[in-house]
Amino acid sequence: MALFTRKSTAAPVTAEAPAVDPALAALTGTYTLDPAHSSIGFTVRHAMVTNVRGSFGEHEGTLVLDGTDPANSTAAIDVKIASVDTGIADRDGHLVSGDFFDAEKFPLMTFRSTRAEQLGGEAYRITGDLTIKDVTRPLSIDLEFNGSATDVYGNERVGFEGSAEILRSDWGLTWNAALETGGVMVSDKVKLTFDISAIKAAAPGGGF
Repeated sequence: MALFTRKSTAAPVTAEAPAVDPALAALTGTYTLDPAHSSIGFTVRHAMVTNVRGSFGEHEGTLVLDGTDPANSTAAIDVKIASVDTGIADRDGHLVSGDFFDAEKFPLMTFRSTRAEQLGGEAYRITGDLTIKDVTRPLSIDLEFNGSATDVYGNERVGFEGSAEILRSDWGLTWNAALETGGVMVSDKVKLTFDISAIKAAAPGGGF
């Protein structure tokens, strides 16, 4: 099932509007990220030879899906920087310090979407503004729509997974250390990963 429809470049053969897929239209609504079943993580090269993986344990967000006009769909996510977890407490402490995120002064990393487009099949690209510390820059996230389902508690869910690559220096995260053998301690390139499960909110006065 496609979440976003792709506009045809061919000339219309009739004046009638295209029919709306009922299953797609049924997805219309506001969804809240379920942090217990979602993850926002990252991977970065360390000492030129291996990768360090981490995640942010505390985050919240809202998806507004419009199944009849998917271009109106939006996403907003807030991530608590102090919740970073790489499995080593000293490293996590360095990441939240002024050398990196300065979490005391800038407690949140935020994303606000500005555009959604279909790449083909269930593949999409969400573009928006990513803010880290006091820097806001555009970011495009490639996503796969994993489908929708009603869970055992009666919650209507949608799922997405995706990734994006950034240069951390673009957001002012420039700390590094030179290695005796050449190169640097921490790569500039960072891969962000998203595995999202979101629950549909009940409509005021009843269902949709």
